[in-house]
Amino acid sequence: MPNANHDSRTPQASQTTQPVSALSQAQRRAVSELLRVSPVADDLARRFREAGHTLALVGGSVRDALLGRLGNDLDFTTDARPEDVLKIVRPWADSVWEVGIAFGTVGCMRRTRSGGEVREYQVEVTTYRSEAYDRSSRKPEVSYGDSIEEDLVRRDFTVNAMAVALPEKEFIDPHGGLEDLASRVLRTPGAPEDSFSDDPLRMMRAARFAAQLDFEVAPEVVRAMTAMADRIQIVSAERVRDEFNKLIVSPHPRKGLKLLVGTGLADYFLPELPALRLERDEHHRHKDVYEHSLTVLDQAIGLEEGEPDLVLRLAALLHDIGKPKTRRFESDGRVSFHHHEVVGAKMTKSRMAKLKYPNDVVKDVSRLVELHLRFHGYGTGEWTDAAVRRYVRDAGPLLDRLHKLTRSDCTTRNKRKAAALSRAYDGLEERIARLKEQEELEAIRPDLDGNEIMEILGVKPGPVVGKAYKHLLELRLEHGPMQRDDAVAALKEWWAAQI
Repeated sequence: MPNANHDSRTPQASQTTQPVSALSQAQRRAVSELLRVSPVADDLARRFREAGHTLALVGGSVRDALLGRLGNDLDFTTDARPEDVLKIVRPWADSVWEVGIAFGTVGCMRRTRSGGEVREYQVEVTTYRSEAYDRSSRKPEVSYGDSIEEDLVRRDFTVNAMAVALPEKEFIDPHGGLEDLASRVLRTPGAPEDSFSDDPLRMMRAARFAAQLDFEVAPEVVRAMTAMADRIQIVSAERVRDEFNKLIVSPHPRKGLKLLVGTGLADYFLPELPALRLERDEHHRHKDVYEHSLTVLDQAIGLEEGEPDLVLRLAALLHDIGKPKTRRFESDGRVSFHHHEVVGAKMTKSRMAKLKYPNDVVKDVSRLVELHLRFHGYGTGEWTDAAVRRYVRDAGPLLDRLHKLTRSDCTTRNKRKAAALSRAYDGLEERIARLKEQEELEAIRPDLDGNEIMEILGVKPGPVVGKAYKHLLELRLEHGPMQRDDAVAALKEWWAAQI
């Protein structure tokens, strides 16, 4: 690819380059990736050229091509206005959507067939633009630009401010993004203060990209994030939540989370997290709950199977947020956090609701926080069948996640203690597996249903049926499945005691 790199940084900054081999390796990867998507990208570019417009692959697509990880989601930029983009892509695409058209973005999907293989490409074409927030608005004000240079300078980071003009495949890098990519560093194309003033969510994106790409954030960017952290309040809760989710499910969330806490950004949307940094003193020594929580998150990630589990990761991060409110200094010098799991579950539910999480996610995460100590509540003795049934019943569909959370919550450096806890939980899982072979643990219910209870007792629907059902459920949990005759006898015995 021809290089149209016009580095706008200071001479001193541009001298701190990576070896040529690092850059050329990235460029070779990019060529390979771009050749793969050329049939789609070049075809679309020709259509824009025939209509009198330019088209360039841009932003994350170029960055990912250079990293050798370009997928089938392609981002383009153009001088064409959105209404003209629609005219060009409608005859070409298999489907088109206009959800982002108010912000200058047209989305579409294109299927290709090669050798019997069908591929789907998700394409977004955005008009050259610039956007900024004012002090009172939660939405960016969009204005369109006339050149790709205008468009790239408004991008969030230099590694996202590169483009490849199509179909000639001219590499455009006016802000040294290729060097920063090779150095694995995040900088802004212009002054970070200007960039974050335009869109404060970019401060969270810095943390997200650090976690996603395992990049370092340049010192001047960190300083600007710290000085301007309060500006995140102008961004809607939904956008903050979405960016936070991307950080949490990234490969290195600890890195991004520490940046959010260190710069003060977390204080404005998740203050419970920095609050975990409980002070220590020579008289009241106890675990650093903040570092413990990050370690639990790391360990939970290590237990995942397949795709990142947002619910598990949020529960691991938030499982101890009730500790600051429940901390007590005991007379013997110990520190206690009685019922912090119950308090933490309520705090989790409240905070996630403020961040506009879906109800089912709020319910699952807060339930895991509430249950994370349940295993320890049974002590080190032998679990009864009744205790196992109650554990499974209370966890419900979250049982597998609860297994992972409970195991992750062991961060002791005492190898003997850690091994003992692991063996104890191994034993519990074995007990659950054995009982599952004998009973339907996932669907524990009384041996008689509501209709049968009403028929046997000769009562109509009402509170008494619920009480009888609850009594039979307790018997089921305590003793396991009962024969019908035994269940009927137990129900009648309970009914006699009520009269």
